[in-house]
Amino acid sequence: MATPEQPDIDTLLLVIIQAQDADLAIHMLNKINQKVTKLPSVGGFLRRRNSMLLIALHKENREKVLDILNETCKQRVEFIALPLESTPLPLPAPTPINVGGAICFSLDIEHYEEI
Repeated sequence: MATPEQPDIDTLLLVIIQAQDADLAIHMLNKINQKVTKLPSVGGFLRRRNSMLLIALHKENREKVLDILNETCKQRVEFIALPLESTPLPLPAPTPINVGGAICFSLDIEHYEEI
């Protein structure tokens, strides 16, 4: 149950974005008075730096937050070096991959309390 000082929070968004997009996303979310907690992380496939954003919000603000994330977290094409098959020496071949964007998980909150 929310008190007068506490907003009625009912959704937690867990958002994984590239570290280079985190500062702009947090800045834009703060402009609409949305509180965000940032945790550093590392991706499992490419081992690149990511950020996990914890965003507690009311369901009515969810679309506004997702729109901001869509504007600030862009996909990019990067190249990784993969060894060429059937060559005597493992020569790396640049291979394009899509990285970036945002992965969002939405969780319902049963109880919220600031202590």
